[in-house]
Amino acid sequence: MNDVWAYIRGQEHVKRALEVAAAGGHHVLLVGPHGAGKTLLARAFPSILPPPTPEEQAEIAGVYAAIGQAAPGDGAGPARPFRAPTPAISPADLVGDGAEATPGEVSLAHRGVLFLDDLPRFGTRVLEALGRPLDEHQVTVGRLGNEVTFPASLILTAAMVPCPCGHYGDPLHECTCSAATVSRYRERIPPALWDRLDIYVELAQVEVDKLADGRPGEPAAPVRARVQEARERQQERFQELPILTNGEMGPAQVQAFCRVDEAGQALLRAAMRQLNLSARGYHRILKVGRTIADLAGSEGIHVAPLAEAIQYRPRPGLL
Repeated sequence: MNDVWAYIRGQEHVKRALEVAAAGGHHVLLVGPHGAGKTLLARAFPSILPPPTPEEQAEIAGVYAAIGQAAPGDGAGPARPFRAPTPAISPADLVGDGAEATPGEVSLAHRGVLFLDDLPRFGTRVLEALGRPLDEHQVTVGRLGNEVTFPASLILTAAMVPCPCGHYGDPLHECTCSAATVSRYRERIPPALWDRLDIYVELAQVEVDKLADGRPGEPAAPVRARVQEARERQQERFQELPILTNGEMGPAQVQAFCRVDEAGQALLRAAMRQLNLSARGYHRILKVGRTIADLAGSEGIHVAPLAEAIQYRPRPGLL
């Protein structure tokens, strides 16, 4: 099978962000014009995820057994789920059917990826329904006396154009949208969902000379190996806890495992002021910084990992 990851050209900063997301189980939003490669990158993203562990395989199989299906996989072995519902999906199909007590897409993506392409086209009620599963990593469906709790530890990967015409901020194409139109477009995404995104990355159109370069970039395999090593560090760190990745940490775990030095604290204070961060945003920077340090094999979270994590937060005026 062709290594799609290696042949995606000119988006190295996005590939780095996706490597961080894969390593720590972080939610990511890709924003860029039509044709920049957002969907291609999102669909190649599972190739840098390590295969599920036996424990994860059992969890995935349990969810799929509830709908009478086999867990994802092929002749090469078990695979992590990749779910890509359309914007027409209902809240019940996303989080689970209460009448039938069956899992929805958030649980069918457990230990894998939930990809929402063209994010603002999804209904407000659908996007608001994501909040609790993303926080609690599980969802309870059914009626009183017939309730079932399904796991929902997933990586949310979403993509969108920056405005309805797709050219806002593009130096090569004029945006035809008014400021009010751009604002209304972005307001389709609930503020609470913006706040739950760990990584925000902007893409630009790839230059022609980079597209014409037939030499492959770094293959998926070495990236996947780095992700695996970072996840093994996390599994050792969390061996006494019911979580596997940094993205699953709650406030108590962040306080215990994401301590930074004085220079890091000063950087975080400046970021809080400049980006108008909520407490949730502050914690998400620390969690992403922890993952970047894990990728580097560092036990401490120094200024460099924190600075990179801060770069992944959306800037004021984008919301």
